[in-house]
Amino acid sequence: MLFNRQFGVWCFILLTACCVGMLRAAELPALRISDNHRCLVTEDGKPFFWLGDTAWSLFEKLNREDADFYLEHRARNGFTVIQAVLIFEGGIKPNAYGHPQLLKDARGRWDPSQPNEEYFRHVDYIVNKAESLGLYIGMLPVWAGSNVRQDRGLFNLTNLDQARGYGNFLGRRYRDKAIVWILGGDYPPDGAEAVWRSLAEGLAEGDGGRHLMTYHPRGGQQSSTWFHNESWLDFNMIQSGHSRRNRNYEMIARDYALTPAKPVVDGEPGYENITEGLQAAEPGIPRLTAADVRRFAYCGMFAGAAGHTYGCNEIYQFWTEGTKPHARWGAEIPWKQALDLPGARQMQYLRRLVESRPMLSRVPDHDLIEGDTLRTVDRIEACRASDGTYALVYTATGQPVTVRMDKLAGQRVKAHWHDPRDGTTRQIGEYSNRGNRRFEPPTTGPDNDWVLVLEAES
Repeated sequence: MLFNRQFGVWCFILLTACCVGMLRAAELPALRISDNHRCLVTEDGKPFFWLGDTAWSLFEKLNREDADFYLEHRARNGFTVIQAVLIFEGGIKPNAYGHPQLLKDARGRWDPSQPNEEYFRHVDYIVNKAESLGLYIGMLPVWAGSNVRQDRGLFNLTNLDQARGYGNFLGRRYRDKAIVWILGGDYPPDGAEAVWRSLAEGLAEGDGGRHLMTYHPRGGQQSSTWFHNESWLDFNMIQSGHSRRNRNYEMIARDYALTPAKPVVDGEPGYENITEGLQAAEPGIPRLTAADVRRFAYCGMFAGAAGHTYGCNEIYQFWTEGTKPHARWGAEIPWKQALDLPGARQMQYLRRLVESRPMLSRVPDHDLIEGDTLRTVDRIEACRASDGTYALVYTATGQPVTVRMDKLAGQRVKAHWHDPRDGTTRQIGEYSNRGNRRFEPPTTGPDNDWVLVLEAES
């Protein structure tokens, strides 16, 4: 009898989602995995650069006017994916209009089988607005940290049918929208793997398998640890963590080497303006800078990532002056001002650089560099085209780079410096494609990162 009542509730919800006409036809193409299993592409095979922003509390915190302001700003700065959570950390909370994500059952408990239509109409608005601007939503159905556990939380091992039903509801509602499903959220799935499998099954049933899926783990962890060989995990995601000592390039390289091959994205590196190591916000505690986030981005991409996610301390929590910060690391800049932090603006230069060369042939190549590639804050990271037609070498603090020129095609190579701070270039010269050649960046030291761009003459 209980099953019949729950089934009836789900039928009503699904019928409502299909019939009220709140979702218009999709305008952005669906995404899929490239044939070489290293990149994301559109359904017609065009390369897709994942440039994400962690807007975790977007659906909860912002009204429609502010959501428009945020999405339009991010679209202008070249972002392509907005990562946001339907049920964020701390459980069920009202959105800007006072509507919680779920309704309560007869015993006064939040009921995952009763999504609140008013809340999801607001989500619909944001999803449609993002799509109209060319933005995909990396949608997290529920944040793992306080909502999914082995034996407690909204979803656990005792209510797998509810996890599957919730996934089915979301899959059907957003079947034709520009969505990527991101399961997880800052917590290892140890012991609760079955919950995530049930949610993934429900999502796939609802959207017919139209959308890609991945899993967002805790800091310093990788989705591949638990789910690499599972068919629902289309690409891996890492969270490399909020420290200047971040070595996301090592985590990316580990996933890149796995079999079967799957794309990998750093879904949460260190945020701009967050405290070092997530320390409590106190005088003298350093915060991560634009130079740090650039290093995470370029090192991750050149190590083989299919894209990169930027993050900002004040943006993910949409902090405004006079309100309580989300956590002990505090907040300093109102979120509308934080949108213009230099690191956020500079991400578009990375995207332009990578997209200006054939993306599908890009491969990591440490052997391109002769000598020590250094580590952490002074890292040198290199990639090239598989056919040797171009190479990109990032030097985090302007350390000289010695290149094995015969790794490139042809007899001669043109070289220039790309400035990650403003996207400009400085011509170097044209060289014979033999032996080793040393290149000295225009400047050196902290905040003086450069990209050496080498192009084989056709």
